[in-house]
Amino acid sequence: MCHVSCIIFGAKSLSKEEIAGKEVLEAGSYDVNGTLRPLLESYGPKEYVGTDIMHGPGVDIVCDAEDLVKHFGDKKFDVIVSTEMLEHAKDWQQVISNLKNVAKPGAIFLLTTRSYGFAYHAYPHDYWRYEKEDMENIFSDMEILDIEKDKMAPDIFLKLRKPKNFKERKLGDYNLYSIVTDTKITHVSDGDYKNPYFHKLRIKMQVNHLIYKVENTLKSLIKFLISSGNKADSLS
Repeated sequence: MCHVSCIIFGAKSLSKEEIAGKEVLEAGSYDVNGTLRPLLESYGPKEYVGTDIMHGPGVDIVCDAEDLVKHFGDKKFDVIVSTEMLEHAKDWQQVISNLKNVAKPGAIFLLTTRSYGFAYHAYPHDYWRYEKEDMENIFSDMEILDIEKDKMAPDIFLKLRKPKNFKERKLGDYNLYSIVTDTKITHVSDGDYKNPYFHKLRIKMQVNHLIYKVENTLKSLIKFLISSGNKADSLS
């Protein structure tokens, strides 16, 4: 997943020299609303592998981001790309650990994810929101080359480099804002889904989804009626 401003950030942040001849991993590569892949593949990587939790456009291998090291091994990739995935990872600490460790020393990272204020969007789940301060703490074991807030929507963009002498920061006790509970917590439990805040949130999402479907149906109907009217005029 990668919206317009995410694609712009990726295009300006990753150069051909950083991609050409390199092994690239895109974690969360299912193409729902855009992808950096065509651009990055035009730079001539040695290998480009897209992973996600289900088969679909842009997905080469079905693999949960929690299992990247288990699947590919340690220190495999030169470039790590993950756009709009981290907010959907329930065990975000494990996912980030895998992203860090599946990368070679010196590897380049391009990451984007949602921040506080962005609406609940379960594809298939939605758990977390990351702020600039969170990213500075979570990736204090990496070299932060660039960190920006999206000017179009609540989002955070990062470009990182894994240091040669990488020593991973443990994140098990780090509190992150969860949209499920409307509080900062370390992990989401099954009981968290029973709170009144999340119940209202889910109903709101269902209503918005219904409105979206009705609007699209009406647009399609209007197009059909206009097209039918034009055909009738041409035959008369």
